[in-house]
Amino acid sequence: MKINALLDVNVVAHETEDEVAVLLELEAPAALAEVVRRQASLEVVLDRSGSMSGAPLEGAKQALIALVRRLEPSDNFGLVTFDNSAQVVVPAGPLTDKEAVIAQIQAVETGGMTDLSAGYVRGLRELRRVATAGGTLLVISDGHVNGGIVDADEFATVASKAYADGVVTSTLGYGNGYDETLLSAIARSGSGNHVFAQNPDAAGAAIAGEVEGLLNKVVQALSLTIKFEPSVEFLRLYNDLPAQQIGEGQVMVELGDLYSEESRKILLKLKVPAMAGLGLAKVVTLELSYVELPGLVEHVASLPITVNVVPGDEAAGRIADPTVHSEVLFQEAQDAKRKASEAFEQGDVATGKQMLGETRNLLSVAWAAAPAPGKADIEAELDEVGRLDTAADVEGSAYASKMSRDSYHRGSRKRGRTIRPEGDVEERE
Repeated sequence: MKINALLDVNVVAHETEDEVAVLLELEAPAALAEVVRRQASLEVVLDRSGSMSGAPLEGAKQALIALVRRLEPSDNFGLVTFDNSAQVVVPAGPLTDKEAVIAQIQAVETGGMTDLSAGYVRGLRELRRVATAGGTLLVISDGHVNGGIVDADEFATVASKAYADGVVTSTLGYGNGYDETLLSAIARSGSGNHVFAQNPDAAGAAIAGEVEGLLNKVVQALSLTIKFEPSVEFLRLYNDLPAQQIGEGQVMVELGDLYSEESRKILLKLKVPAMAGLGLAKVVTLELSYVELPGLVEHVASLPITVNVVPGDEAAGRIADPTVHSEVLFQEAQDAKRKASEAFEQGDVATGKQMLGETRNLLSVAWAAAPAPGKADIEAELDEVGRLDTAADVEGSAYASKMSRDSYHRGSRKRGRTIRPEGDVEERE
């Protein structure tokens, strides 16, 4: 694992309180071609409610058939469908008879209402039954939940507990009718990916992309523990990631799994107390814990972060690191984008477009501050915001909400990921 940490300012004035932003850059190791990968375990929970009738369900079925053909016979695969209740279509287990599994998938038909909780809980039970070293569960739904658990926080609790047991939950929202707040919350708490696909082709590309990540996974259960020195305060974690206090002066952030050579960026801000002594002073220690695949080797990497305490006249002339400063602005732009999505979700197009304007303004300032290698990434983000703004006028608020929530997920929760699938899909993790 390649690990790098940058501070926006590495000098602070003595006897003066200050704030310091820390950017942590990670890059997963490359998968070794000559090493046989570990058995993959994937459980799919598929919505077969009435709204999935026709092209949506047929497109999802074809994507799942392609997925089955892609997996190895030794990989675990299972399929649970749900409408008013859950049905185990393909019991989780090795794909020793792919043609039989494909026939079971082809036989799925639409049903009634949408009880996602029944399908999700049943899918988790199936996956836990066969996956001793964890696995991935993918929820595919096109509608709003109208049966069973309906509260996003309750779903998030279930997803968080599943992740603690080694199960990553990803979600695919299909079309313009699903509940983006709910599916996004499940993916966040399950340390997975949230994907928006408007049509069957996009859904197929998104499912293929999810499998690509699963089969190229090299790091599992990555977590960041932030250990603060006395009197240093944690002001903010910019990325929208699950975090909890685990002890005095310690916060743990869940980063999920990484695929081969995946890059990630995590940004946080600290409040540094007034320090009387001059010279280097440690303010925080960043500790990364993860399991490297395929050997299930546990790693812990510790990175102390220091600042240089100098006289006030020396600190007065400091210049913020452009990479970190532009990342702060980029993440503030993501926060504005999230507010735009929330407004669109409520049908408030005017406020949504106003927040997209704020997103664009922050990104423009970030572009001006960024060093040359970082400008292309921000330019691509500006182009995407332009498409979001146009979508609000042309496609309507429902589509704009889902598209902007999807974009926010990539920009904040999964910041730095580079692989995107082929085809018409708005998200690739």
